Amino acid sequence: MQIILLSKGGIFMNMLYKTALAIAIIGCINWGLVGILNFNLVEFLFGNATILTRVVYTLVAISGIISLGIMTKDLDH
Repeated sequence: MQIILLSKGGIFMNMLYKTALAIAIIGCINWGLVGILNFNLVEFLFGNATILTRVVYTLVAISGIISLGIMTKDLDH
C-alpha cells in the first residue's frame, strides 16, 4: 500500500501536487493584486507582519517549491 501511495502516480503525490498548486495559484493572485492595485490581501485579512501572515507566506513558498515537481512529470499521459 505504501508503494502505491508514494509512487510517481500515487494518490498521495497527486493530492499533494494539486493542493500545492492551488495554494501557489492563490499566492500568485495575491502578488498580482499587490503589483496591479497595491493591495495585499493576506495582510488585509491577517494583519501586517503577524505570525499568521508569515505562516501563509511560508505555505505559499513551500507550495511553490513542491509545484516545481510538476515540471518533472510527464503530463502527456
